[in-house]
Amino acid sequence: MSSGAPQKSSQMASGAEETPGFLDMLLQDFPAPLNPEDPWPWKAPGMVLSQEEVEGELAELAMGFLGSRKAPPPLAAALTHEAVSQLLQTDLSEFRKLPREEEEEEEEDDHEEEKAPVTLLDAQSLARSFFNRLWEVAGQWQKQVPLAARASQRQWLVSIHAIRNTRRKMEDRHVSLPSFNQLFGLSDPVDRAYFAVFDGHGGVDAARYAAVHVHTNAARQPELPTDPAGALREAFRRTDQMFLRKAKRERLQSGTTGVCALIAGATLHVAWLGDSQVILVQQGQVVKLMEPHRPERQDEKARIEALGGFVSHMDCWRVNGTLAVSRAIGDVFQKPYVSGEADAASRALTGSEDYLLLACDGFFDVVPHQEVVGLVQSHLMRQQGSGLHVAEELVSAARERGSHDNITVMVVFLRDPQELLEGGNQGAGDPQAGGRSQDLPSSLPEPETQAPPRS
Repeated sequence: MSSGAPQKSSQMASGAEETPGFLDMLLQDFPAPLNPEDPWPWKAPGMVLSQEEVEGELAELAMGFLGSRKAPPPLAAALTHEAVSQLLQTDLSEFRKLPREEEEEEEEDDHEEEKAPVTLLDAQSLARSFFNRLWEVAGQWQKQVPLAARASQRQWLVSIHAIRNTRRKMEDRHVSLPSFNQLFGLSDPVDRAYFAVFDGHGGVDAARYAAVHVHTNAARQPELPTDPAGALREAFRRTDQMFLRKAKRERLQSGTTGVCALIAGATLHVAWLGDSQVILVQQGQVVKLMEPHRPERQDEKARIEALGGFVSHMDCWRVNGTLAVSRAIGDVFQKPYVSGEADAASRALTGSEDYLLLACDGFFDVVPHQEVVGLVQSHLMRQQGSGLHVAEELVSAARERGSHDNITVMVVFLRDPQELLEGGNQGAGDPQAGGRSQDLPSSLPEPETQAPPRS
């Protein structure tokens, strides 16, 4: 579901006809539930989970495990949802861990408004029990697979490439989740798919956390069917609160920017914190959907200064002389100057849209929006209409232009790339020409001149 390792382009497909055979192979490889002495079927989680983290963390374990075994995406998502739901309906008190003395002291000294005690659970025992629940569901479904796990869905072509580049660590994470409804048991007639990129700084913990919990928190929001953009904003806020509690417990200092896109029926909803970005290309023209949160933005500068902070220019504009972004999940010692409140926007889709491109600042700092169209179109021409590896070429272009940062690029095609090639869209051929850029939505501030590259 989420990933941070260097990754090549990948195509998402439903593979419904593979469902029964996959379950047969899974149960052949795991003919019995796990015993305490058995090796883990997945990478063991950390020592503890809070009660509010259980759903997202267990779903991440199962989706990663099933994905590594090439499970059809709808089956993996539906199987995960059923196992998680069953476990959450049981009494989890047997997994409860008493907090250490220092954690109790920190809670007493915590003057936050939210006073509810945090329930911590033994993550490893819980994960073992969860695998056995997943195994039981797979055995039941081997006899009769529910319709939701077989449901045909839109075929998504998603090209992804992520590299560490010259940085010491890979701190980016990304999520590609076409089976959003199946993962969260949503049975309404609205098809949903979710895509996100998170760009961590000061460590990978915040980016990994956001890649696990933002979409989980979005699915929990009662307003998701009626106000998806609002649900995404609340999901970012909630994830930030959850991570800050974890950061205080575990003494973590990292943060992450993030951008996500939720396609719900015929409407695109985007939400973002910081300087990771998403653009839409429609009939060869770049449609800018958002304005990044940077300290030099006049409204962001005014907000920070009103709170008692400051914005200064070193190699680039920074909050309190430290961070080059003004909003992020995490960054516990920079709150409230670095805000965890996301912005969001929505746009109706007409069917004439070409693709979405989500990427971190390691890409956008060196590749202007208007050059994306030409780069993609020239790739499609060379590959005879195949878009499977276009993200790889875009990452290479960013490296050639001097990016030393982690780079993650995700291209979500909204039309068959062959159509884009045959259509002869504007911007084809010359990567420097690009496509014309449409005006920003009236609710967004006018873009400022491009800032220097950021660390």
